[in-house]
Amino acid sequence: MTKVLIDCDPGIDDAMALALAAGATGLDLVAITTVGGNVDLSLTTANALALREFLGLGDIPVTPGSAGALMHRTVRAGDVHGDTGLGGAVLPPPLLAVAEGHAVDCIIDTLRAAPGEITLVAIGPLTNLALAVRREPRVVEWAHDLVIMGGSFTRGNHNPAAEFNILADPEAAAIVFGAGWTVKMLGLDVTLTAMVTTAELDRMRPLGRLAELLVPAAQFYGEVTEHGGPAIHDACAVAYVLDPSLVTMVPAVVNVETVGEFTRGMTVVDFQLRDRRPNALVATALNVPRFWDLVLEAYGRLAARLGG
Repeated sequence: MTKVLIDCDPGIDDAMALALAAGATGLDLVAITTVGGNVDLSLTTANALALREFLGLGDIPVTPGSAGALMHRTVRAGDVHGDTGLGGAVLPPPLLAVAEGHAVDCIIDTLRAAPGEITLVAIGPLTNLALAVRREPRVVEWAHDLVIMGGSFTRGNHNPAAEFNILADPEAAAIVFGAGWTVKMLGLDVTLTAMVTTAELDRMRPLGRLAELLVPAAQFYGEVTEHGGPAIHDACAVAYVLDPSLVTMVPAVVNVETVGEFTRGMTVVDFQLRDRRPNALVATALNVPRFWDLVLEAYGRLAARLGG
């Protein structure tokens, strides 16, 4: 079993990523931490609590973290994810409360208790991870791996240069990429190919109670057609943990632009290493049919557990 801590900002695609984690075999989700990102921290945390119960994740701790960026103004994506963050999906209110403490302490304590065993999956702004690295640099050694959804080597989405998760806190991203571990970066270059088309949506519709989350969330995210639709970016990071062979990864040196007038938040990816040690493996291709087979099989297993 691969032990995973997911740091997230739910968020439609975060919800679909958590559903993948909940339905996957061979994955042990040990904790969820939240960060302000797609919507404010109060909403990302409320959504994580509701998702924990709706997805049948038991009493896995949900610990809230950083509300905003380390240094600069707040960036949000409510225009993409809706006022609540979950688009058209409406979940029952949660019964269980958040765990005590702060996400940064949860990350440090969880890794300290099981060094070399836990993979960090960060699918929101990297503020919590940056603070964890600053407070306890040994988390870099304690983590089994770090997989992020963020950045790109070709384009942005929140602006022409920058992907949202990185732009939301470029200083934090710069700290994380410079911390000494090898960041597994799944950026827009591959996640934009993980689109929900009518074929995938039709396979989600019969999934009983789970479909009440997946279908309205996907449809809110963008128009679904036979040939294209919204991309479920964050699920790509979880899928990579489950099956790394789905993704082509290339060593690179990644730096994060923090001061550019037009390029703040850009991940500057250099695949020409020369004599430098790479600080990242950057995704350059995704096997989309196999990705959807993995995701929909996991959703099917989860739906069978949750019932109608």
